[in-house]
Amino acid sequence: MAFGSVEAIENLAVPGGASKTPPPSRFRFNSPLVQVCLIGLVCFCCPGMFNALSGMGGGGQVEHSAANNANTALYTTFAVFGLLGGGFYNVLGPRLTLLAGCSTYILYAGSFLYYNHHSQQAFVIVAGAILGMGAGLLWAGQGAIMTSYPPVTHKGTYISIFWSIFNLGGVIGGLIPFILNYHRTLAASVNDGTYIAFMCFMSAGTVLSLAILPPSRIVREDGSRATAVTYSSVSAEGIEILKLFSNWKMLLIIPAAWRSNFFYSYQFNNVNGILFNLRTKGLNNVFYWGAQMIGSLAIGYLLDFSFRSRRKRGLIGISVLTVLGTAIWAGGLANQLRYSDGKWPNKLDFKDSGSSYAGPFVLYFSYGLLDAMFQSLCYWVIGALADDSETLSRYSGFYKGVQSAGAAVAWQVDEHKTPLVWQLIVNWVLTTVSYPLLALLVMMAVNDDESAARGKGAEGKELQPEPEPEPEPEREPEP
Repeated sequence: MAFGSVEAIENLAVPGGASKTPPPSRFRFNSPLVQVCLIGLVCFCCPGMFNALSGMGGGGQVEHSAANNANTALYTTFAVFGLLGGGFYNVLGPRLTLLAGCSTYILYAGSFLYYNHHSQQAFVIVAGAILGMGAGLLWAGQGAIMTSYPPVTHKGTYISIFWSIFNLGGVIGGLIPFILNYHRTLAASVNDGTYIAFMCFMSAGTVLSLAILPPSRIVREDGSRATAVTYSSVSAEGIEILKLFSNWKMLLIIPAAWRSNFFYSYQFNNVNGILFNLRTKGLNNVFYWGAQMIGSLAIGYLLDFSFRSRRKRGLIGISVLTVLGTAIWAGGLANQLRYSDGKWPNKLDFKDSGSSYAGPFVLYFSYGLLDAMFQSLCYWVIGALADDSETLSRYSGFYKGVQSAGAAVAWQVDEHKTPLVWQLIVNWVLTTVSYPLLALLVMMAVNDDESAARGKGAEGKELQPEPEPEPEPEREPEP
C-alpha cells in the first residue's frame, strides 16, 4: 500500500465483514499517529525550546525584569489570541495557522540575543507581545489536532505521545545552555551561541509545520475519518467564541486552565533561578522536562487503559493527581521556608554541592512531573467533551486563553516582588480548587459509553458521515 494512500484505507470494510486489504499501517503519513507525532515535533522545536529558555530563569539573564515584562506582554496577547485561535484555525486551516504561529518564536529568541549586547527591554517586550499572538494560533491548532485526530478510545495515549515529544524539546533545550556554558561557572547570563542554537531549532519547527494535514485527509486505523472542518466565516466564529463564556463546561474548567501555567514564574525564577548556578540550571531543565515525559506517559496510560469505564478512569486520574499534587506542594513549602527572604547566597552546583543539591533537585523534578500530568489530564477531559475538530479547536483555544491570562498575572506577581511563600501558597490553592471542579465536569459531561461517543460532535450531536467524494482526474501526488 502506498504511503499515505487514503483510497486503500477507505475501501477496507465491505459487506459481510470481509476485508479487501490488510489492516492499514498506523505509520501512514495521513494517520493520526504520524500527524500527532509531527505536531509534537513542531512543538519540540518552537515552544519546547521556549520552555528551555524560560526554565533557566530570566530567559537566561541574571536580571529577571526583562523576561518578566516580556512574559507579561506575551501572555496578555496570548490570552486574547488563544481565545481567538480556534476561530483562526477554523477559517485558515492548520497549515497557515501553525506557520504564522511558529515564526514568532524565532523573533523572541533573537530579542534576547539583542538584549545580551544592548540591555534594552523594549525590543524584548515587543517580541514577547508578538510571540503571544503567534503562540495563541499555534496552541489552538495543536489542541484541535491532538484532541480530534486520534480515535476516541486512545486519546489519552496520543496526548501522552505528543507531550513526550514536545517536552523532549525542553530536554534538548536544557542541554544547550548546559553544554555551551559548562565552564562558565561564574557567569550570570548565557552566551550568544545559546540563543542562536534556539533560533535554529525554532526555524526548523516553522518549516515542519507545513507537513501538517487538514482534518479531512486524516483516516484512522479502523477506516473512520477525523471530522472535516467546514471552514467558517469570521463573524460565525466570533459568535461561537462568545458562546463559550456561557458554556457551563468551559466555566468549570476555568480554575484548572488559570492554574495550568500560573506556577512557571515561581518555579523557573524562584526555585531554579535562585537556588542553582548557571550550568546547573540547564541540567535541571533537562530533568524537569524529562520528568514531564514520564508524567505524561503515566497519566496517559491511566486515562486510557486502567478501567473499562471512561468516566471512572477520569475520576481515578483526578484522585491520583490530588494526592501527588498535595505531597509535592507540601514539599515545596518545606523547601521555600529555608529562604523565605528570597535570597540564597551560595548557589548550588550539581558537582560541588553534594547532598545539599539532592533535595531541591528532586523537588524541581517533581514539579515537572506534576505539570505534565495535570495538563495531560486537562486535555483528556477537553477531548472527551466532543469529537469534532471544529468544536475542539474552540474549546482548546478557550483553555489556552484562560491559561495565558493566568500566566500574565503570575509574571507580574513575581515582578512586583510578592513574598515567595505567598506565591507558593496561591499556586497550591489554585491547584487544589481545580480538582473537584474537574471531577464534577467528568461526572456530568464525559460520556461513559465510548462506542456511543464515536461519531458524536459538539454537545453529543450526531455527526453526519461525509459524502462519497466525486471521482477526480489523476494528478501528481503532493510532496
